[in-house]
Amino acid sequence: MESQIEALRCEAIAAIEQASDADALESLRVRYFGRAGAVPLLSEGMRTVSKDDKPRIGKALNELRMSVQGLLDERMAAITAEADSAALAGIDASLPGFPPPRGSIHPLTQLMDRAVRIFRRLGFSLADGPDIETEWHCFDALNTPEHHPARNDADTFYLPDGRLLRTHTSSVQIRVMETELPPIRIIAPGAAYRRDEVDATHLAQFTQLEGLCVGPDISLGDLKGTLEFFFRELFGDDTDIRFRPHFFPFTEPSFEIDIRTAALGNRWMELAGCGMVDPAVFQQINDRRRDFAYDPECVSGFAFGFGLDRLAMNLTGISDIRMLVENDLRFLKQF
Repeated sequence: MESQIEALRCEAIAAIEQASDADALESLRVRYFGRAGAVPLLSEGMRTVSKDDKPRIGKALNELRMSVQGLLDERMAAITAEADSAALAGIDASLPGFPPPRGSIHPLTQLMDRAVRIFRRLGFSLADGPDIETEWHCFDALNTPEHHPARNDADTFYLPDGRLLRTHTSSVQIRVMETELPPIRIIAPGAAYRRDEVDATHLAQFTQLEGLCVGPDISLGDLKGTLEFFFRELFGDDTDIRFRPHFFPFTEPSFEIDIRTAALGNRWMELAGCGMVDPAVFQQINDRRRDFAYDPECVSGFAFGFGLDRLAMNLTGISDIRMLVENDLRFLKQF
């Protein structure tokens, strides 16, 4: 038995020294230590060793295992070092390196940050909600009845279980009123989804920022002052702003907002929609909450919303909205 152990040791030493790569070493490891390897097979012979010889033979087997495993580890380290040296051959480590390119904040994110900072100065807080919504939060609570065109399958992404991808972040306003008591003053930036044909001015997924202010004695003057302040902070003090009567199911009265600045060629440009919250919306919230926290006789409010993608186009002079989502470095490096 002792002669077999010594013969295996000599064989292993010679084989390991001749191994030229990691694959050859792995084959040797399996050959000597695998389930059917030479060392385990030799260990099975311990059953035939006499009781008096077992301590001596067992010690020799353990020394064999540690010796062969140590040789394998040393040879693997040497092969790895040789490979590293070969990989670095011809490289002048004293030459200066190439600095990684520095990125920048996406123009849409820059705009959102600016908008949030302006509204925070006016006391608005951030609110968030799920992108996958129920019909009640997206339409019913916003006074948009079942027959309304916005609920057409051709206009909205419906899921098999009847839920849908939200078509606006107004659903966040509803969720806030469900859980919080007035007064509230929130903005809700986030993704919205509509089945629009993708072209230079339309995307199927876009970014909206909507706002809601509810409390006692909130007036149309509060709405006008808030949005005039916001757009003049964003576009400059020389910005002309006008409110045109319009229709939205969830506000009454409702308005479209146009702006005009020298930077935009002194032409009127439609940017946002707004209005005073329709009492029917408050009634939906009361029914859902089962209380009168939003009694239209006691509280009033205004809401507004606009697309940040279109706003980014106007501020930066981008001619095609698709540039904001194509991740073209030639475009993004400009910002």
